[in-house]
Amino acid sequence: MQTINVVLFDNFETLDACGPIEILGSLNNEYRIEYFSLNGGFVTSRQGLQTQTQSFAHVESNGILLIPGGMGTRPLVNDDEFLTQLEILANKSKDVLTVCTGSALLAKTGLLNAKSATSNKLAFDWVTSLNPAVNWVLKARWVVDGNIYTSSGVSAGMDMALGYVNDKLGITVARKTAHDIEYVWNEDPDNDPFAKGDGRRAKEAAVNTAL
Repeated sequence: MQTINVVLFDNFETLDACGPIEILGSLNNEYRIEYFSLNGGFVTSRQGLQTQTQSFAHVESNGILLIPGGMGTRPLVNDDEFLTQLEILANKSKDVLTVCTGSALLAKTGLLNAKSATSNKLAFDWVTSLNPAVNWVLKARWVVDGNIYTSSGVSAGMDMALGYVNDKLGITVARKTAHDIEYVWNEDPDNDPFAKGDGRRAKEAAVNTAL
Protein backbone atom coordinates (compact mmCIF):
# COMPACT_ATOMS: atom_id res chain seq x y z
CA MET A 1 0.00 0.00 0.00
CA GLN A 2 1.27 3.45 -0.96
CA THR A 3 1.07 6.46 1.36
CA ILE A 4 -0.22 9.81 0.09
CA ASN A 5 1.68 12.43 2.08
CA VAL A 6 -0.37 15.62 1.89
CA VAL A 7 1.53 18.86 2.49
CA LEU A 8 -0.66 21.46 4.20
CA PHE A 9 -0.12 25.08 5.24
CA ASP A 10 -2.37 27.87 6.44
CA ASN A 11 -4.66 29.28 3.73
CA PHE A 12 -4.32 26.29 1.42
CA GLU A 13 -7.22 25.91 -1.01
CA THR A 14 -9.56 23.24 0.36
CA LEU A 15 -10.52 21.56 -2.93
CA ASP A 16 -6.89 21.50 -4.09
CA ALA A 17 -6.22 19.00 -1.33
CA CYS A 18 -9.61 17.40 -0.74
CA GLY A 19 -10.43 16.72 -4.41
CA PRO A 20 -7.46 14.39 -4.94
CA ILE A 21 -7.87 13.02 -1.40
CA GLU A 22 -11.46 12.01 -2.23
CA ILE A 23 -10.25 10.14 -5.31
CA LEU A 24 -7.10 8.53 -3.99
CA GLY A 25 -8.52 7.91 -0.53
CA SER A 26 -11.47 6.03 -1.99
CA LEU A 27 -8.98 3.45 -3.26
CA ASN A 28 -8.21 2.39 0.28
CA ASN A 29 -6.75 -0.94 -0.76
CA GLU A 30 -4.09 0.96 -2.71
CA TYR A 31 -3.51 4.21 -0.82
CA ARG A 32 -3.63 5.60 2.69
CA ILE A 33 -3.59 9.32 3.48
CA GLU A 34 -1.32 11.16 5.94
CA TYR A 35 -1.25 14.91 6.60
CA PHE A 36 1.85 17.01 7.24
CA SER A 37 2.92 20.62 7.78
CA LEU A 38 6.30 22.16 8.49
CA ASN A 39 5.99 22.02 12.28
CA GLY A 40 2.86 19.89 12.74
CA GLY A 41 -0.32 20.85 14.58
CA PHE A 42 -3.57 22.26 13.25
CA VAL A 43 -3.57 23.90 9.82
CA THR A 44 -6.52 25.95 8.54
CA SER A 45 -7.54 26.19 4.88
CA ARG A 46 -8.69 29.39 3.23
CA GLN A 47 -12.28 28.18 3.68
CA GLY A 48 -11.80 27.43 7.39
CA LEU A 49 -11.23 23.67 7.29
CA GLN A 50 -8.96 22.67 10.18
CA THR A 51 -6.72 19.62 9.82
CA GLN A 52 -4.43 18.00 12.37
CA THR A 53 -1.00 17.41 10.86
CA GLN A 54 2.31 15.78 11.71
CA SER A 55 5.58 17.63 11.19
CA PHE A 56 7.62 17.19 8.00
CA ALA A 57 10.16 15.26 10.06
CA HIS A 58 7.72 12.31 10.19
CA VAL A 59 7.27 11.89 6.42
CA GLU A 60 8.48 8.46 5.36
CA SER A 61 10.49 7.92 2.18
CA ASN A 62 9.09 6.60 -1.11
CA GLY A 63 5.56 7.88 -0.61
CA ILE A 64 3.48 10.05 -2.93
CA LEU A 65 3.73 13.75 -2.14
CA LEU A 66 0.63 15.90 -2.74
CA ILE A 67 1.11 19.68 -2.67
CA PRO A 68 -2.01 21.87 -2.92
CA GLY A 69 -2.02 25.56 -3.76
CA GLY A 70 -3.98 28.55 -2.58
CA MET A 71 -3.31 31.99 -1.18
CA GLY A 72 -1.03 30.45 1.44
CA THR A 73 1.58 29.83 -1.26
CA ARG A 74 2.22 33.58 -1.55
CA PRO A 75 4.36 33.96 1.59
CA LEU A 76 5.79 30.44 1.32
CA VAL A 77 7.56 31.09 -2.00
CA ASN A 78 9.86 33.35 0.04
CA ASP A 79 10.17 31.05 3.06
CA ASP A 80 13.61 29.45 2.76
CA GLU A 81 13.07 26.98 5.60
CA PHE A 82 9.82 25.69 4.15
CA LEU A 83 11.27 25.40 0.63
CA THR A 84 14.37 23.58 1.85
CA GLN A 85 12.25 21.04 3.71
CA LEU A 86 9.86 20.70 0.76
CA GLU A 87 12.78 19.93 -1.54
CA ILE A 88 13.95 17.20 0.84
CA LEU A 89 10.45 15.68 0.93
CA ALA A 90 10.08 15.77 -2.84
CA ASN A 91 13.48 14.19 -3.41
CA LYS A 92 12.65 11.23 -1.18
CA SER A 93 9.16 10.71 -2.68
CA LYS A 94 8.30 8.17 -5.32
CA ASP A 95 5.98 10.60 -7.10
CA VAL A 96 5.10 14.28 -6.60
CA LEU A 97 1.67 15.75 -7.40
CA THR A 98 0.95 19.48 -7.26
CA VAL A 99 -2.39 21.21 -7.65
CA CYS A 100 -2.93 24.82 -8.69
CA THR A 101 -0.23 27.12 -7.29
CA GLY A 102 1.35 24.20 -5.49
CA SER A 103 3.57 24.10 -8.57
CA ALA A 104 4.87 27.55 -7.59
CA LEU A 105 6.27 26.05 -4.39
CA LEU A 106 7.89 23.15 -6.23
CA ALA A 107 9.28 25.52 -8.86
CA LYS A 108 10.97 27.59 -6.17
CA THR A 109 12.87 24.51 -4.96
CA GLY A 110 14.43 24.17 -8.41
CA LEU A 111 13.06 20.66 -8.89
CA LEU A 112 11.02 21.76 -11.90
CA ASN A 113 14.01 23.22 -13.74
CA ALA A 114 14.02 22.05 -17.39
CA LYS A 115 10.78 20.14 -16.76
CA SER A 116 7.32 20.76 -18.17
CA ALA A 117 4.66 21.93 -15.72
CA THR A 118 1.45 23.91 -15.46
CA SER A 119 -0.53 25.83 -12.85
CA ASN A 120 -3.69 27.81 -12.15
CA LYS A 121 -4.44 29.94 -15.21
CA LEU A 122 -5.64 32.99 -13.25
CA ALA A 123 -2.31 32.98 -11.41
CA PHE A 124 -0.21 31.80 -14.35
CA ASP A 125 1.79 35.01 -14.80
CA TRP A 126 2.71 35.11 -11.13
CA VAL A 127 3.68 31.45 -10.98
CA THR A 128 5.78 31.56 -14.14
CA SER A 129 7.60 34.68 -12.95
CA LEU A 130 9.02 32.71 -10.02
CA ASN A 131 11.18 30.41 -12.14
CA PRO A 132 11.66 30.93 -15.89
CA ALA A 133 13.82 27.78 -16.06
CA VAL A 134 10.61 25.71 -16.03
CA ASN A 135 8.90 24.84 -19.32
CA TRP A 136 5.55 26.27 -18.28
CA VAL A 137 2.71 24.80 -20.35
CA LEU A 138 -0.15 27.24 -20.65
CA LYS A 139 -2.75 25.02 -22.32
CA ALA A 140 -2.91 21.93 -20.13
CA ARG A 141 -5.36 20.54 -17.60
CA TRP A 142 -2.44 18.62 -16.12
CA VAL A 143 1.13 17.80 -17.14
CA VAL A 144 3.29 14.76 -16.42
CA ASP A 145 7.08 14.95 -16.59
CA GLY A 146 8.82 11.92 -15.15
CA ASN A 147 7.53 11.35 -11.63
CA ILE A 148 6.10 14.86 -11.30
CA TYR A 149 2.45 15.67 -12.00
CA THR A 150 1.26 19.29 -12.01
CA SER A 151 -2.30 20.49 -12.56
CA SER A 152 -4.14 23.65 -13.41
CA GLY A 153 -6.38 25.32 -10.83
CA VAL A 154 -8.45 23.86 -8.01
CA SER A 155 -10.83 21.31 -9.59
CA ALA A 156 -8.15 20.32 -12.12
CA GLY A 157 -6.48 18.44 -9.30
CA MET A 158 -9.29 15.89 -9.48
CA ASP A 159 -8.69 15.32 -13.19
CA MET A 160 -4.97 14.96 -12.50
CA ALA A 161 -5.59 12.52 -9.63
CA LEU A 162 -7.73 10.38 -11.90
CA GLY A 163 -5.00 10.62 -14.54
CA TYR A 164 -2.55 9.37 -11.92
CA VAL A 165 -4.87 6.47 -11.09
CA ASN A 166 -5.12 5.70 -14.80
CA ASP A 167 -1.32 5.63 -15.13
CA LYS A 168 -0.82 3.42 -12.09
CA LEU A 169 -3.93 1.23 -11.96
CA GLY A 170 -5.47 1.46 -15.42
CA ILE A 171 -8.31 3.23 -17.19
CA THR A 172 -11.00 0.88 -15.88
CA VAL A 173 -10.17 1.71 -12.26
CA ALA A 174 -9.93 5.44 -13.03
CA ARG A 175 -13.30 5.54 -14.78
CA LYS A 176 -14.99 3.48 -12.07
CA THR A 177 -13.57 5.80 -9.40
CA ALA A 178 -14.94 8.83 -11.26
CA HIS A 179 -18.31 7.11 -11.70
CA ASP A 180 -18.53 6.15 -8.05
CA ILE A 181 -18.18 9.78 -6.94
CA GLU A 182 -20.49 10.97 -9.78
CA TYR A 183 -17.72 13.08 -11.29
CA VAL A 184 -17.37 13.87 -14.99
CA TRP A 185 -13.68 13.28 -15.57
CA ASN A 186 -11.87 15.35 -18.18
CA GLU A 187 -9.68 12.52 -19.46
CA ASP A 188 -7.61 14.64 -21.85
CA PRO A 189 -4.72 16.44 -20.10
CA ASP A 190 -4.44 18.87 -23.03
CA ASN A 191 -8.11 19.87 -22.89
CA ASP A 192 -7.94 23.02 -20.79
CA PRO A 193 -11.01 25.26 -21.26
CA PHE A 194 -9.58 27.88 -18.91
CA ALA A 195 -6.35 28.53 -20.84
CA LYS A 196 -6.27 31.54 -23.14
CA GLY A 197 -4.00 30.99 -26.11
CA ASP A 198 -1.88 28.06 -27.21
CA GLY A 199 1.58 29.05 -25.94
CA ARG A 200 3.95 26.55 -24.41
CA ARG A 201 5.55 29.21 -22.23
CA ALA A 202 4.05 32.19 -20.46
CA LYS A 203 4.71 35.62 -21.89
CA GLU A 204 6.09 38.38 -19.74
CA ALA A 205 5.31 37.59 -16.12
CA ALA A 206 3.38 39.94 -13.88
CA VAL A 207 2.18 39.48 -10.32
CA ASN A 208 -1.43 38.32 -10.16
CA THR A 209 -3.45 38.27 -6.96
CA ALA A 210 -5.68 35.38 -7.96
CA LEU A 211 -5.43 31.93 -6.35
